[in-house]
Amino acid sequence: MLFTPLHDRVLVRRIESDEKTSGGLIIPDTAKEKPQEGEVVSVGAGIKDEAGARIAMDVKAGDKILFGKWSGSEIKIDGEELMIMKESDILGIMV
Repeated sequence: MLFTPLHDRVLVRRIESDEKTSGGLIIPDTAKEKPQEGEVVSVGAGIKDEAGARIAMDVKAGDKILFGKWSGSEIKIDGEELMIMKESDILGIMV
C-alpha cells in the first residue's frame, strides 16, 4: 500500500539497536528501550505560510533521523510497524 503523509508529517521506520552490550551481554526484549533513531519512509508536501506559499520540508525519504523519546504515533501499514510524526518532532538528521 502506498501511504503519503499530509502537510508537515513524516512516516518513519525505527532502526533497531544492537541486542548486545559492548561487554557482550544479550539484552532481553523486555529490558530494551525503543530506539530513537529511524529512517524516513515518506514525507508530506509541507505546510503553507500565511501568504499561502508552501514551506518545503527539511527531511526527505531515506534520511536517517533522531527523534524524541515520546514523539509520534505508532501505526501499522501492511503488517509493518511504523511511526508518523510532525517534522518538528525530529531532532536532527544523522550524516
